[in-house]
Amino acid sequence: MIVLVVFSIVVSTYQYVGTPITCWMPQHFTDSHSQYTNAYCWVRNTYYLPYEEEIPKRHEEHNRQYVIYYQWVPFILLGQAFLFYFPSVIWHSLNIRAGMDADNILDTAQTFSHVERSKERENMVKIIRNQIHRFLHTRQGAPINIRTAITKKGIYGRRFGTYLIILYIFSKALYLLNVIGQLFILNDILSIKFGVYGYEVFKWMMNDYDWTTSPQVAFPRVTMCDLSVRRLGNVHPYTVQCTLPINLYNEKIYMFLWFWMVFVAVCTAFSLLTWFIRAVAVRDRIIYIKNHLKMMEKLESPSDEKKAEDFTTEYLRPDGIFLLRLIGHNTNTLTVTEIICSLWDSWQPKEPQNGIETQMLPIKPTTDKAGLLNE
Repeated sequence: MIVLVVFSIVVSTYQYVGTPITCWMPQHFTDSHSQYTNAYCWVRNTYYLPYEEEIPKRHEEHNRQYVIYYQWVPFILLGQAFLFYFPSVIWHSLNIRAGMDADNILDTAQTFSHVERSKERENMVKIIRNQIHRFLHTRQGAPINIRTAITKKGIYGRRFGTYLIILYIFSKALYLLNVIGQLFILNDILSIKFGVYGYEVFKWMMNDYDWTTSPQVAFPRVTMCDLSVRRLGNVHPYTVQCTLPINLYNEKIYMFLWFWMVFVAVCTAFSLLTWFIRAVAVRDRIIYIKNHLKMMEKLESPSDEKKAEDFTTEYLRPDGIFLLRLIGHNTNTLTVTEIICSLWDSWQPKEPQNGIETQMLPIKPTTDKAGLLNE
């Protein structure tokens, strides 16, 4: 999105500050005639014509390959930027409806990863732990075996602890649909096969072919412009040849964007597949949690192994694992390990008191004047 906005600013600056079009005028044209012709041909669509072809007659409109988009390139780029930002809006606006602000948790975890004092780290990990616990506790209700829920009822909804992961996969799918869709939408806007644009240009360059003169050229540097001038009651038709220096920028921008968008599409498809597998693979989630617990030597007996499975499937559930994975992706392994171990220590039954075991109860959140959550 940022790249597209920067490109839009560059093209807009050249359009409104520089000279985007210059036409070759008849000798008898004065300066005012030249200024008028340049302005007319800029706002009026020009058409591309290879040098080996004859200029078509005025009534032969079907023989003209009009270039109708170069004035709108800054707005096209801004529209593309908005489409790339839209899936992010969906994710950030809906993830808070899960009962917890995932963005706030990630920000707190990033701050925690840079804290060095042990006392401050201990306090911050407690805050993160309690926020995650409150979120998980509100989603539990009656006990549910998540593996049975997956088998019988499918993966969906807040009750089954899958709201966040489904929303995230949906947002990922929107990103992939957006980038692939733009490759094909630009076919109509630029009137070329933009879906294979970069491949074709690369093939022509390898074969020493001047791709700038191809009939399929996206941003012609030399175009033709038809205009009529009223003089002494008569209408005089003119056809002038114009150069579009701005298309040198547009050409390079969309050449880069083609390769960049293909790269983004491949990476997004791989990321979507990876997160989808993580969402449906129960065993993968258990292994992920066990690996982090083993790093801090929390699994010391076979019974601890069984507890770790219950901790993963019945307490954390898919949304809890997903949130911890996000923290790991945005911080580091040590940070997410400390948070997982803190949740593990709080989740485990405490020592029996008068024959009754107690577990961690949800803590009512309070806020200070700065709006920060306290214990």
